[in-house]
Amino acid sequence: MDENRLSKAVVDLARLAARLRGKGGCPWDAKQTDSTVKTYLLEEAYEVVDAVENRSSPDVCEELGDLLFQIVFLSLLAEERKEFDLTDVVEKITEKMIRRHPHVFGNKKVNGVEEVLDNWVKIKMKEKNAGKEDILNNVPKDLPALLRAHRLSERAAKLNFDWQDRDEIWKKVQEEFREMEDAIQSGDSKRVREEMGDLMFSIVNLARHWGQNAEDIMRFSNNKFMTRFSNMKQRLTDSGIDIEKATPEQMNQAWEGIKRQKKTA
Repeated sequence: MDENRLSKAVVDLARLAARLRGKGGCPWDAKQTDSTVKTYLLEEAYEVVDAVENRSSPDVCEELGDLLFQIVFLSLLAEERKEFDLTDVVEKITEKMIRRHPHVFGNKKVNGVEEVLDNWVKIKMKEKNAGKEDILNNVPKDLPALLRAHRLSERAAKLNFDWQDRDEIWKKVQEEFREMEDAIQSGDSKRVREEMGDLMFSIVNLARHWGQNAEDIMRFSNNKFMTRFSNMKQRLTDSGIDIEKATPEQMNQAWEGIKRQKKTA
């Protein structure tokens, strides 16, 4: 790591943000607030995730830069209000990472990843002066729903409120599915909604017990759907069929053909 180059690059970026906000800068940047910037912060974070999943190093590098700029910009807004600045942000996260890794920077001994995670939660609760009863309340409410469900159940497991093994949670999923079937048969939309939510939450836990994250799984499934839909459209086009004029039967036939082709490959 070239520390001099890194230091100069970060300072140059901070100065650039200040120039955009300052006299003679950009009118658009000058009007931005925390509330407006937070939207771009989320968008840039998701674009980083997309780039990582696409395994494109140049894109990851670019999107990380876009995300970093939002952090620098938000820090600048706070500095203008004399609350904190970018230096405070960097110093505090450095201190926090050292504090939360006592097995690296201290004398704490750990036996594997699980113990590292347990210690992390304990240290975090101590930092926030929170008891075990607050462990769920500290999961951000604005997380994507599937990710929040994963985090909530993960935290609950730290309090020993969890299924013992995969077989138990699989039985729970089957139970919730039967309850949803009953709700559908009843024709009660409110009950269907509730039972569908219970089923989805159980599936999130099933994924967790298999070492998976439901949010990642759903992103993968969404991408798979997009790819197959594009391939289906191309197959129809190759057959001389416009997708806007294709019948459900034609689309389904093309779709199943794509699936069979994928399985054969």
